Amino acid sequence: MSVLYLAFNTEERQGRLQKLQKSGAHIVVSEPRWPGFFELAKREKPYAIAIDFTGSPSHALETADYMSKARETKDASLFLLRVPSDRMEAVTKRLPQAAVVTENELSTRLAQLEQEAAARARQKKEAAAAAKKAARAAARANAAGEKGKAAPAAKPKAAVKPKPAPAPKKKAAKKPAGASKSRPKKKK
Repeated sequence: MSVLYLAFNTEERQGRLQKLQKSGAHIVVSEPRWPGFFELAKREKPYAIAIDFTGSPSHALETADYMSKARETKDASLFLLRVPSDRMEAVTKRLPQAAVVTENELSTRLAQLEQEAAARARQKKEAAAAAKKAARAAARANAAGEKGKAAPAAKPKAAVKPKPAPAPKKKAAKKPAGASKSRPKKKK
């Protein structure tokens, strides 16, 4: 489980990245350049994507728009950082599901998302362990049933309707042995 942080490589990016890493989330960094960011997103399968608009706001907007619609990333939470005021209207129109946040707000949200993801992973793990335990118990009961103990009752099978027999094929009438195959000639 990771967070994809897309920002152009500037002097401030490293400091911003350190602030985000304090949330406890695993942050994967890349620049919003096609196709690199998308290949990385497909490989990492992030639960959240943060796009920094510093550097090239129009490029960041196109990247965010693409990520919000792509099959592989459309379910990930989308966060936008440092959106210029002149782009705010376009952002809210094209990306209504995206949240425009600061680094501190993003760190808080990532910490919450990380806790939720950990809880979901723990629930999956517990469910898998319970299923495995139930399968072992069923196998033991099945083995005990084969040794002479009463086996669990089987479910009754649904009644199967018999298929009707196919109708016999009709045979073509045979011509008498002396009949010719050609037609008689017409008289003029």
